[in-house]
Amino acid sequence: MISKPRILIVGAGGQVGLELQRSFRDFGEVTAVGRQEVDLAIPDRIRDLVRRVKPQVLLNAAAYTAVDRAESEPDLAMAINAHAPRVLAEEALRINSLLVHYSTDYVFDGEGREPWRETDHTNPQNVYGASKVAGENAIVQTGGNYIIFRTSWVYGPHGSNFLLTMLRLARQRNQISVVNDQFGSPTTSIELANATCAVVRGVLAGRFGETNNWAGLYHMTCSGAVSWFGFAEAIFERAGKLLDGKVLALIPIAAEDYPTPAKRPHNSVLSNSKLRNRLNVWLSPWEAALDRVIQALRS
Repeated sequence: MISKPRILIVGAGGQVGLELQRSFRDFGEVTAVGRQEVDLAIPDRIRDLVRRVKPQVLLNAAAYTAVDRAESEPDLAMAINAHAPRVLAEEALRINSLLVHYSTDYVFDGEGREPWRETDHTNPQNVYGASKVAGENAIVQTGGNYIIFRTSWVYGPHGSNFLLTMLRLARQRNQISVVNDQFGSPTTSIELANATCAVVRGVLAGRFGETNNWAGLYHMTCSGAVSWFGFAEAIFERAGKLLDGKVLALIPIAAEDYPTPAKRPHNSVLSNSKLRNRLNVWLSPWEAALDRVIQALRS
């Protein structure tokens, strides 16, 4: 195992990037960069960054995540979500470093009822999903020491996410309408970062064997599944003190009654069996993970 490896975190200002800085703080020499330090739409800036830091571990938590806006900004979404990962993969391969990259449930069309597996056919229904598929493919084609974690419904105590939006709206309104026919696994940035650190430690310690035993694509979400409406109910059941005891009405609606520029999948549930079986890593049930985020917000 490398003693105090150099770790480069790209996307430092995002909700996952912030938690990665926490989880890797005592493990290695961390360099964390955000939009101010590197423009991911400019390949030469990315190359210069990696060649300057020379990381043993490169964690790419950066992405274009404005799902609806991507419909009108496809070139920018593709630049950040597809072309930038290719450059990162090429640079990681050049210096034989480990690249960890995050992708999304939106690579699937959301049809069917079973949890999606890594081997299932991708069929994105929006620009964001298509750009993330392109990023996955670029990394796979480049090869090297890489791990891609597909996740879903990411939220946490920082950033812009469903939980914080619900709490903000609850302070402003007496009722909120929430979609009740889209299902997924709410996954906290805290759980993602901790699990990522466990995997990286295992890889560097050689616990998973040769590269071809562990490199590849994995699904990584909290366990269990719920609708957006059910998730909102669970949030407000736990958030009484954060809202000074305010009680509001939640109204379930169909996705077709809440049209958006980008189409969302109805079934975003991902199977985590490969992650458990091959890397011996699993995340908490989504309810327990939500409890910890609410507690973090209270404190």
